[in-house]
This record gives sequence, C-alpha cells and structure tokens, in this order.
Amino acid sequence: MKIDKNKKVSAIEVKPDRKISELLELMENTGFQGKNLAKSVSVYEKMIKNPDVTILFGYAASLSTTGQWKIINWLLENNYIDILIPTGANISEDIVEAMGGAYIQHTHNSNDPKLFEMGYNRYYDILGDESEYLDMTELIAEFILTLDENYNYSSREFLKLFGDWLGAKGIESIVTIAAKNNVPIFCPAFADSPYGDAALIANSKNFKLKIDAIKDYTEYMSLAEHSIETGVVYIGGGVPKDWIQLFSVTADLLYKDRKIPNRNDGRLRKDMDETETYYPHKYAIQITTDSPQWGSLSGCTFEEAVSWGKEDPEGDLVQCYCDATIALPILSHGLSERLKGTKRAGKKLTKIF
Repeated sequence: MKIDKNKKVSAIEVKPDRKISELLELMENTGFQGKNLAKSVSVYEKMIKNPDVTILFGYAASLSTTGQWKIINWLLENNYIDILIPTGANISEDIVEAMGGAYIQHTHNSNDPKLFEMGYNRYYDILGDESEYLDMTELIAEFILTLDENYNYSSREFLKLFGDWLGAKGIESIVTIAAKNNVPIFCPAFADSPYGDAALIANSKNFKLKIDAIKDYTEYMSLAEHSIETGVVYIGGGVPKDWIQLFSVTADLLYKDRKIPNRNDGRLRKDMDETETYYPHKYAIQITTDSPQWGSLSGCTFEEAVSWGKEDPEGDLVQCYCDATIALPILSHGLSERLKGTKRAGKKLTKIF
C-alpha cells in the first residue's frame, strides 16, 4: 500500500462572500461526503468539457415535488444532459407547478387521516393538492387523445410529442425543455406514474394508448453507436440507474458480431469464450442515500459495477452518500460558477430519430 503524504487534509477557514465553487474546491481537500460532493462537481465539469462524452442522467424517486425540477431544466438548457432517464413521477409532478399549482411545506409529524379528508397527499414533509394532481393527470390524458391509437409509441416518442404540445401551451416543464433542446427522454417505468393514470382516463374514453417497451429499449440502446465515450450521473437509483448501467454492457447485443459500430473502446472478458463486448462508462457520479450491504442496485458501489463491465476501473468515479435535495442544488450552482454560463454544444440525439 502506498500513502501519498503530500495529499494532506486542509482545514477550511470561514470567510465572508466566498463563492460556492470556491468552497467546493476547498472541500475536495477534506474528507467523508463533503469531499465526495466536491469531487462530483469536478467530475461533472470534466464530462461537460470533454466533447467526446455523451452524458446520461438518471433522475429517480419523487424529487420534482421538492423544488429540484428547475435545476434539471437548467442542465437541459445548457446541454449538460444528452440522454435523460427519469421516473415517471419526476416528469409529471413538475407539471403541477409549471401549470401554476404549488407544493406546500409541512411536517412529517402529521395527522395523515385528516390530510386525506382535506384532499392533500404527503411527500414526507411536503404536501400536494390532490385536485391539482388530478388536473395534471387530466392534462396528460387530454394530450393522449391527440395521438394515433393504431401506433405503438416508445416512451421517447410520446414524451417528445408531449413536450412539443406543452411548449405550445406555454407550460415549461422538464419534458418541454428536453423537447426544445433535442434531448431524448426514456422513461422505462412509464405506467408507474400519472402517465399510467392518464392512459386509464383515455381508455375510459375508448382510446387505448400503446407504449412499446421493447421498441423503447431498442431505440435507447441504438444511441450507443452514436457515442464515443460515456459519462453518467445518478441522482438516486432504481430503474433509471439500471437502464443507464445497462447502456454499457448490453447495447452490443443489437449487432450480430456483438460489437457496437463506430466504437473502438470495447472490452472482452479474457477468461471466457463469449464474444460479448463491454463499453464501461468513463465518468460516473452517484448521489444516493442507499447503502451497498443490502444488495440493491440503488446502493451498489462502482467497484461492484466494475465486475460487470459497467464502469471503467481507471475512470473518474465518485460516489456521494447524500440527500439529493442537499447535493443537487450545490452541485448545479458550483457548475454554474465554474462554467460561467458556457453552453455546451450537446449531442442533440433526438435528431437521430
């Protein structure tokens, strides 16, 4: 074991008017999750500045209710995301606020039966008005009724059309901004959200929406041949994280020779006869509160992912165990200060379809 005695911990001195980016630079020379949060900003900055990198962003749980969704809009507007993989909740519950509704600060110590009677849903210490939630769901159903009942949509196709439709109405939600900036959104657990509820409303009006999960997966994996290198950001875990992890190890299955066209960074397992090729992510950031010992993917470490070929053991990999509502605002503001308004060119992958 080698110890680099030059990498000393530096105590942080408190100074007025210090910028967030400057504080993060100091935090990289500390320890624990403060250091990891600071490193996350530096790794994301590297992704943004590397023109060869396609950035995949996983946005899990129900974070849009907590005031995070406009941060995602900012990342999309500046092309700091090339492919967005969210939960259905995160790209529907933001529409409530985009429509003029609101979420209300409350307490987790609450009279929940009374909240039910009053028409409020509780998200830990946030309240959502059920009537506003239903208005949002009805809005999605209204859009569904404009579609072709005989066509099988991928979630990407659906969300691009929906974003354009919302944009025409002046509703600046995540799907709207993604559509404007040609960033494809894939939502693998599409029905597990108000989108599924809206499909039921449409069904009650004799319209049967068809979302083709395999078409979705095929479209998504086809983007690997348009990527030279990949960098990933996981805000939480769940299905979005799994989909992004699989991008590096299963896209080759689309091709007979088990190699992704236009890619020369593939790797093989030396001690196996199989021909499958792996394309591990070069950069990876994970913000999670889940721990690895329970065996779930949400808490899975990058070291474990290396054994699958999902992450590059020599890449820039940083895991920060932190509440996303703490980390995401700090990360985004640190990036904003460091990049000084620089808008990345982006991959504009929607145009491929």
